[in-house]
Amino acid sequence: MGRGPLLDTAALLAEKGRVRAALDVTDPEPLPADHPLWDAPGVYITPHVAGGAQTFYPRARRFIDTQLRRWAEGTPLENVVQRE
Repeated sequence: MGRGPLLDTAALLAEKGRVRAALDVTDPEPLPADHPLWDAPGVYITPHVAGGAQTFYPRARRFIDTQLRRWAEGTPLENVVQRE
């Protein structure tokens, strides 16, 4: 875990899916539409959102648990962002 600039993007891309990453912060940010991270195997890009409300963490945990279950079952993920 860390912030966008901590990740060696070129090294992650060179691994061609052997190393996996879930990113909500990238370097650069925002990530350009033609950036290779979008199509990199084993890389999941999630929205960069913050939450400080008391209800955020229980909702986020339920959502993450559901997404992980869906991913493990091979079921389509919810709220997938389609890039144009």
